[in-house]
Amino acid sequence: MVQKRNRHLKPRVGQGEIMGPLDGIRIIELAGLGPAPFGCMMLADMGAEVIRVERPGPGMFPEVDPLSRNRQSIACDLKDPAAVEIVRKLVATADGFVEGFRPGVTESLGLGPDDLLAVNPKLAYGRMTGWGQEGPLAKAAGHDLNYVALTGTLNLIGEKGRKPVPPLNLVADFGGGGMLLAFGMVCAILHARATGEGQVVDAAMVDGVTALSSVFHALKAMNLLDEGPGASILGGAAHWYDNYETKDGRYISIGSLEPQFYELMIEKLELDREKFAPHVFNWQLNDDVRAAWDELKPLVAEAVRKKTLAEWRERLEGTDVCFAPVLTIDEAAEHPHNVARGTFVRVGEHLQAAPTPRFSGTPNAAPRSGVAPGSDTRDVLEAAGYSVEDIDALIGSGVVQAAG
Repeated sequence: MVQKRNRHLKPRVGQGEIMGPLDGIRIIELAGLGPAPFGCMMLADMGAEVIRVERPGPGMFPEVDPLSRNRQSIACDLKDPAAVEIVRKLVATADGFVEGFRPGVTESLGLGPDDLLAVNPKLAYGRMTGWGQEGPLAKAAGHDLNYVALTGTLNLIGEKGRKPVPPLNLVADFGGGGMLLAFGMVCAILHARATGEGQVVDAAMVDGVTALSSVFHALKAMNLLDEGPGASILGGAAHWYDNYETKDGRYISIGSLEPQFYELMIEKLELDREKFAPHVFNWQLNDDVRAAWDELKPLVAEAVRKKTLAEWRERLEGTDVCFAPVLTIDEAAEHPHNVARGTFVRVGEHLQAAPTPRFSGTPNAAPRSGVAPGSDTRDVLEAAGYSVEDIDALIGSGVVQAAG
């Protein structure tokens, strides 16, 4: 059997081998791009053993890519039936299997849900796609921006009177995609351990983004949602919830939504109390409220431009104004709050996010960098029961690749 402990993870100094709350769970991952690797990173960060099945070749900078960290790697040519049989053998002792291809691709390889659930009836089979496994668009190409667009959410993001703004690829790929996949896999694995029944986890980014947008569905139901870029109360329409430019061309964020925070904003920004006080958020949205917001926003912007970023940090940071400076990534890594919490870590020479969330009883091991495809081919195959001679033959025939 494959080792339950990932040999690339080392214990923290002064502690035993700490693996996190998912220690003892084994996932087989078909290597891909973006959301599925992120979901598997989350599982690996929590202590799951993740064996990454990759294509033979050099790989794409695994040592700097956090999405490939904390894995073992075996490189297989899945066009060869012998390689498919290797994956099936690994799946036989796994809790989960993850793939991120268009519907039908793994079926064509002989690694579809029916194939693998026949090998392991308790398997949680995770499928990460943009559009889902069925529907008119299921087999169409797409990217994060497209999935967010189709949910109605993209139409809420941006500046008033301008086009919608791509929210990087955080919303669909990672928030509504990989994180939803990781959650679904844990749910399915818990169910399998309780019942002995495996199942397919259909994680679709379009579904995930819709779920992430639930608060805006609620606002719409309460007639508190103006649709369009920069039109909603949490999308920059209100003067008390936006980013503002400072004297030195930097930006600060202000989110003084609640009355007591709004009062403090008026004080700290030295705004005209008589003019601003009546326009605290009060769960009413009408033309008069919108007109007031439009009138007051330039006044807030004018006030913020009177001081530099450093001056605003000195005045507002740590107060209940609900303030934060808009930082670069390097600045964020050095911010005292992030330093105190260890929010960022260095893996080798490269800055990455620390594993999250944090657990009091089963803390996570420090992350280890990704490895070249096939770095663990021999170890994984040996643990799966292949002899040295069999492994040499598989490498010699090109069925698998062993790095190093």
